Amino acid sequence: MTNALWVVIPAFDEEHGIGATLAALAAQRDTDFAVVVVDNNSSDRTVEVVRTFAAEHPVPPIAVITEQQKGTGAAADTGMRHAITQGATWVARTDADCLPAPEWTQRIKAGFDSGLRLVSGQLIPRTDEGVSWLDRTIIRVALEVASIFGKVRSGNRGPKYLGPYVMTPGCNMAITAELYLAAGGFPRTAIEDLHEDRALVNAVRTITTDYGLRRDVRVYGSNRRVRAWGIRKTLAWYADHRYRPEVVDIR
Repeated sequence: MTNALWVVIPAFDEEHGIGATLAALAAQRDTDFAVVVVDNNSSDRTVEVVRTFAAEHPVPPIAVITEQQKGTGAAADTGMRHAITQGATWVARTDADCLPAPEWTQRIKAGFDSGLRLVSGQLIPRTDEGVSWLDRTIIRVALEVASIFGKVRSGNRGPKYLGPYVMTPGCNMAITAELYLAAGGFPRTAIEDLHEDRALVNAVRTITTDYGLRRDVRVYGSNRRVRAWGIRKTLAWYADHRYRPEVVDIR
């Protein structure tokens, strides 16, 4: 695979949902990219589902690798570094419960062409999971508030940062290979331990100001935590894990 753009998908026990994610990628207007799914030690048919889909849909090419260390950070980092060793110039990430919009890869490339080295995309709640319009609206408003709050949050400020904080969802971002390596990559952590996307963007901010939000880079994210926990607890989870359930890997 010699594609300049690679898409990394960390996956743990995603047999029921990852097919839709792969279908959204296969339906991209620009299919000049490769995909690597990082199986994070799944106990279900995730790998079988991915390999069957790959055999039936040769474009884009899809590879499967394994990371046994638990964690979205660990799995995503393994996938990013794998893509870079395969010759990727740019590496993007989405998650196995997300649906990238049809122009996602096209808009990512436009972001890089504009001079960005880190492209932050817009996260929009999915509409196909039975979550009410009200709760989806609350989520969208909360994401906007979180983006604003992140700019003034004490942990995101300091003389070491060259530019303002930009909220960068791990399920909708892309970065140049050279900047990913220079920033140290995603911390190899579990989802309950650290927001690895925030850690990466803050590392980038110590290196360059060539990063930014592109609202035309759109991914529709799952609401399954809202269905399982309710809107209040879900928002508390994303606000520094103030709500910490016994089971965080909602399926």
